[in-house]
Formats: sequence, C-alpha cells, structure tokens
Amino acid sequence: MDKRTVLITGAGIGIGRAAALTFGAEGDHVIVTDVLEDEGRAVVAEIEAAGGSAEFHPLDVRSTKDADALVEGLNARFGGIDVIVANAGVALRVPMSEMTDEKWHQTMDIDLYGMMRVIRPALPAMKPGASIVCLSSIMGSHYGWHEHVHYSTAKAGAIGLIRALSVEYADKGIRVNGVAPGYIRTAQLLNPGHSLGPDAAQIASPYIPMQRLGEPSEIASVIKFLASRDASYLTGQVITVDGGLTPGRY
Repeated sequence: MDKRTVLITGAGIGIGRAAALTFGAEGDHVIVTDVLEDEGRAVVAEIEAAGGSAEFHPLDVRSTKDADALVEGLNARFGGIDVIVANAGVALRVPMSEMTDEKWHQTMDIDLYGMMRVIRPALPAMKPGASIVCLSSIMGSHYGWHEHVHYSTAKAGAIGLIRALSVEYADKGIRVNGVAPGYIRTAQLLNPGHSLGPDAAQIASPYIPMQRLGEPSEIASVIKFLASRDASYLTGQVITVDGGLTPGRY
C-alpha cells in the first residue's frame, strides 16, 4: 500500500493510540493529535522507534480555528489527507437532574462537533479513495447509558453524521464509516468516577458472550480495515465490535 497521510484525533491514549501505532506499522505517515502533549509525543516516538513515520500536533477539537489551521497546513504539505480517524472524545458521568448547559455542550463540542471540525476543512482536498472513520459507541447505537445521556446523544449523532456524509461524498470516491466499540480496556472504562472502574473486567465480562473486555488494538484493526482498499465498497456503515454483547445478551 502506498504511504498515506493519516490524521487521528485523540491519539495519545486508548483506541486513538492503538490506531496510530497500527497505521504507523502499515507504513503510513501518522498525524498524531491530542490535548495530551506528552502522551501524543510518546506515541510518535514509539512509531518512529519501530521504523515508522509520524508527527505530533497539539489539538483541542473544540477549536475551529486550530482545526482549520492544522488541516490547512496538512493539505498544503501533502496535497490532502488520505485517512481521518475522528476519535477524540470524553464520557463524563453526570446525572440528568444535575446536567448544566455547560456540561452538555462540553460533551457535544468534543464528541460530535469535534468530528465535524476536522472533517469539514479536509473534504475539499480529499481525493477519490480517501476514507473517514468516526468512533461511535454501543451506547449510541444500541443502548442508553445511565448518567451519560449527553454521551449517548453525541455518539448517536455521530452515526447520523456517518450516514449522511457517506451519501453526500460517495460519488466523489470518499468513504465514511464508523466503529461502535463495546467494553474496551481503556483509561475511560477503568475510571471509577466516570465509568466501571478498575473492576471493569469482573463487572462486564459475565454479560459479554466472549467473556472478556476488548483491547484497543482490536478496535484499531477494524479501523484499519475500514480505511483500506479491502473495504472499497463499504460506506455509510457502523461496525459494532463488542465481543457479542449486543446480539448475545442484553
């Protein structure tokens, strides 16, 4: 495969990090972005140490100005971005009775509008064969999530974005797909304040037919497939990767 320019948001940790390492191993040039600068630079160093090619750019996806400037620079240097992985997100536990406009907008701003902010300026320079992959969640595609109404709403919105954008750009040869992960072993899942906490495996595994949590690398492999030529006739789809949770249990 020819070297592609791959932009990944939220690539410092978790699924974003795993995706960056996966594309780096494929020989692509990976644009690692995150608000976590130390973690993002560490991912670049890991890719380069393995013989790959990468660079880090700090990016808060809440900033239209910064997203526009980053993408404009990449378009000028590379003639367009080949793959976008819109992954940056937060999931903060807030009971609906305590929800404020500010807390609601924070999640929407990052998890949904943040996707639009990196995709929108990239589209005019994207060429046929380019691919966009957005991260949703089973909590947006199948389930509600207790005390995470804002998160489920944003992740459901991501599915609407994927479907509509895929139709709008299909005749231009640009594919748009998504992944809806289940319970994946990430810092978010292991955070006791906002998700299941350190006992996540013991809590969730009995409900998962495969009897275990997923690993970030297993989501990265699906992202890699969706961005590849092997998925050339696949667009507007959201692939659920959950160890059989949604079809197998409740």
